[in-house]
Amino acid sequence: MTMKDRIAIDPRIHFGKPCVAGTRIRVHNVLELVREDIPFAEIIRDYYPDLEQDDIRACVQFAMDVVAVEDLHVAALP
Repeated sequence: MTMKDRIAIDPRIHFGKPCVAGTRIRVHNVLELVREDIPFAEIIRDYYPDLEQDDIRACVQFAMDVVAVEDLHVAALP
């Protein structure tokens, strides 16, 4: 399974928000835990026992890919 195969977007699950494939675990929720510096093993043990470490890595990669293709526009300051 590739990293891209680990993330699914299905309009019937969480209104099309990206989730870990085969689960209802939103990428956003996983990234919140990563942001809090919670180790991957602890995320799996204490929060999402259905995940694998590669699922968490795929969430991070997904976020990086989204940011890489987004055009960010900064308003000019007066």
